Amino acid sequence: MTNTVQVHRVYIKATPERIWDAITKPEWTQKYGYSGLVDYDLRPGGKHRTHPTQDFIDAGFTGDLVDGEVLEVDPPRKLVMTWKLLMSPEVADEPYTTVTYDIEETKTAGTRLTITHDVTAAPNTAALVSGQMEDINAGPGENAGGGWTWILSDLKSLLETGEILVP
Repeated sequence: MTNTVQVHRVYIKATPERIWDAITKPEWTQKYGYSGLVDYDLRPGGKHRTHPTQDFIDAGFTGDLVDGEVLEVDPPRKLVMTWKLLMSPEVADEPYTTVTYDIEETKTAGTRLTITHDVTAAPNTAALVSGQMEDINAGPGENAGGGWTWILSDLKSLLETGEILVP
């Protein structure tokens, strides 16, 4: 078994609080990336889920899209959770992985958002979240396999310009 950890980073012209809200509040998450509706119980041991938007339901995805447990929470600086994508059988059969969001305000470059995703023993999840499966269509987003890089790019665009990459 190989340990695999992916690190994705972006600098955003926004406060840590605004980035935290964009990650943890459904009114934000429905606007960017894959447009799911997050539902967090923001305490260690709390559950988190991503529910489908109407676009997902219309495409036939009626159950929760992502499932996991909150491991650590320090608003607006850090969120650690287990994570499993439920909408793809190849990925849903793999073990839970661990996602860490680190949000750090810098003196010169805005706020640094780093996502560290430990995808140990989850090769299909690793391929999907790395962007290696960019051309698959797994729902409403045309770029369904663009992974964390695409999500971070879309989040940055939304927070800095008020517009997403692909309307």
